[in-house]
Amino acid sequence: MNAIPAKVAGVKEVIMVVPAPKGVLNPLVLAAAHLAQVDRVFTIGGAQAVAALAYGTETIPAVDKITGPGNKYVAAAKRAVFGQVGIDMIAGPSEVLVYAEGEAQDRADWLAMDLLSQAEHDRIAQAIFVTTSEQQLADVAAEIEKALAELPKADIARDSLKNRGALILVKDRVEGMAVINRVAPEHLELSVDHPDVLLNDIRHAGAIFMGRHTPEAIGDYCAGPNHVLPTSGTARFSSPLGVYDFQKKSSIIYCTEAGSKPLAETADILAQREDLEAHARSARYRYQ
Repeated sequence: MNAIPAKVAGVKEVIMVVPAPKGVLNPLVLAAAHLAQVDRVFTIGGAQAVAALAYGTETIPAVDKITGPGNKYVAAAKRAVFGQVGIDMIAGPSEVLVYAEGEAQDRADWLAMDLLSQAEHDRIAQAIFVTTSEQQLADVAAEIEKALAELPKADIARDSLKNRGALILVKDRVEGMAVINRVAPEHLELSVDHPDVLLNDIRHAGAIFMGRHTPEAIGDYCAGPNHVLPTSGTARFSSPLGVYDFQKKSSIIYCTEAGSKPLAETADILAQREDLEAHARSARYRYQ
């Protein structure tokens, strides 16, 4: 998710940090790094990895930009080093908002599991269900309880739902769209017959999963679009990670002698109004 857009953008060296608890590194991680053409891998994670990348150590070089999600400590570390190094966004903890309207094709067990797929991430993950149907709200709540009785990470999911989860009944689609835009979720599932009809009304969402057969879990692993996404309402002004995050631009200004004169006259006048005499003379020398 991080290496491929960097390579497409032309980044010359991609460095990866990954934790190796008790010295054990998952071979799938190394395989993925190889396929994505990562140049160097360091076995370090957490806030200390962010610090190492920002400032450099005897073994880990300082980098120009740090990308990728993490827990609350990683997010805090990225916020702290911004300015010394570039960052993509403050991403995490994970969120999902599932929207439905109580249609006959809906399955409450599917909807419940989509919510739990985020809740099991972290005790501070957020799962929100929004529906126009009171009956569907009750059905999904019952299915959540049923699933929690046998999920391996039920304790984490239960805490997540208790601390930050919500089941929200709205009176109609208009109110539903207003809730979505207020939350600005990282992941938005539209479990309706014609999800494309709703797109023009959605202003804020990181990734939008269209229809009942597009669960967010597919996006986590293999759907295609980048899954480093804005969280905590930052989808109001942020976009998913992409090639553009690894590019920057410079402004180019070039005046001929003739073209410089009218601009220099303008600059001279404005500089005098700001009481910046050296600025004014610098411009004046070009046209006098």
